[in-house]
This record gives sequence, C-alpha cells and structure tokens, in this order.
Amino acid sequence: MKRFTTWLCLFIFSALVPSGLLGQTQPAASQPAPAEQQKSSGAKTGASLLHPETLKAKAPDVYEVQFVTTKGNFVIQVTRAWAPLGADRFYNLLKYHFYDGASFFRVVPGFVVQFGLTGSPAVNKAWTDANIKDDPVTQSNLPGTITFAMAGPNTRTTQVFINFRNNSALDSQGFAPFGKVTEGMDVVNQLYSGYADSPTSHQGEITNEGKAYLDKNFPKLDSIKRATIISPAAAPTAPAAKGTAPAAKSTAPVAGEKPKP
Repeated sequence: MKRFTTWLCLFIFSALVPSGLLGQTQPAASQPAPAEQQKSSGAKTGASLLHPETLKAKAPDVYEVQFVTTKGNFVIQVTRAWAPLGADRFYNLLKYHFYDGASFFRVVPGFVVQFGLTGSPAVNKAWTDANIKDDPVTQSNLPGTITFAMAGPNTRTTQVFINFRNNSALDSQGFAPFGKVTEGMDVVNQLYSGYADSPTSHQGEITNEGKAYLDKNFPKLDSIKRATIISPAAAPTAPAAKGTAPAAKSTAPVAGEKPKP
C-alpha cells in the first residue's frame, strides 16, 4: 500500500498530468490472491525472494545482464561505481530471478519504459517496503540509461525505468542511473506502448493480483521471459558525461513511483 500511495502522490504533482486525473483518489486495496493464483507465472516465489532482508550480496564492479523479452533481446551493463546501492539491489534481484515474467507496464514513447512489479502477488508484497537509501547522482539520465524509480527520498525498491531520451531534468530530483543498455536499444524502443500511462493507476491491482490482472486488463503488454547475469565485464566503461542541455518538457508524468519530468 505504501508504494502505491506515494507513487500516486507524485503522479498528482507531475506538471503535465491530464486534468481528469488530478483528483484521482487511491483505489481500495485488492483482496489477497488465492494460493493457486500466487503460483502463476512471474517471479519465482522461492524462500529467498520472499525474504528481501537476506539478499545483501555485493555486486561486481561491472556486470552485464541479458533480458530475453517477448519482443527480442537486449543487454544492460551495470557499473557499480555509478550508484553502488542501486547496482547491488539490481544484482540481488537478478540473481534470484525477480524480473522473470515481469511486464513492461509503463511505456511512454520519447520518455521512459518502466518495469519491476512481478506476476507473483506474494513476491510483490514481500518487497513493498524493502527500501534502499539513495545514491548520489553521478551520471545523467541520458538515452539508454537505467535508473530506479522512487517516490521520494530513500524509497527505491524494485521498480526501474530505462530512459528513451535525454531526461537530464531528472538528475536534480535524485534519480541515479546505475547502468546503460549496450545492445538491443532498438528492441526496447519497440516494446508495446499502446497503453502508455494507463496501467500506472492500477498498481495496487497489479501488486495484489499479479499476472492474472495484467493478462485480463492489459493483454498486449510485452514482458520479460528471463533476465540473466551473463558476465562480469572485463573493465568498467568510462562514466557517462553529465548532460548539459536541459531535457524537453515531458508530455507524460514520469516513471513508476513517479519522478517529476
């Protein structure tokens, strides 16, 4: 509930949100899904994923991740020095296959694509309040970079977004990139975007009902078949330069638990 509420608050503050959504109230929480539904495809509901406090491994200095999706494959290279806490959290989620089966539930062309709610209600619930502290912003939100979504200071959990464009305006809001797409950005650009921001007002239902809710209400969404750590890269890449040009005003509110554009 906490993730959902704070996410909605930032949605309201977003400057260019459609006026019809400004007065939107928080939907009632859904009833817990039956056990058989919690076993539906999505993140593996093993003991480790149900206990976030136990997943504290330190990530390699640099590592690469392959995402196999319903649209094709892409690779992200993570550089721990850019945002150590974010890189470590992402690494632990990947090690235990948190993102396997997750949908790209928010795809706003020319802005961001976001994911990080699983198909398993039990796993979603376990991670709702598993916050990590903020990292200093050392890199800019340039095209292809990946960043944790948040709902204010020290609220990062599992949701991340990939920048489609120069979103350097997010830098001053505390959004700290921790990696970048190095292969397959064309695949990322092709992810189904017909629903745009529509699923974002249904985070409570997605959290509580998982894949069943998405399949019923947003059946065209692309998803992650599996996300696998494929290598600790040989050497760190040069840090991305901080963007100098201000980002254009967004035509839609930003990522997930919602950064302001």
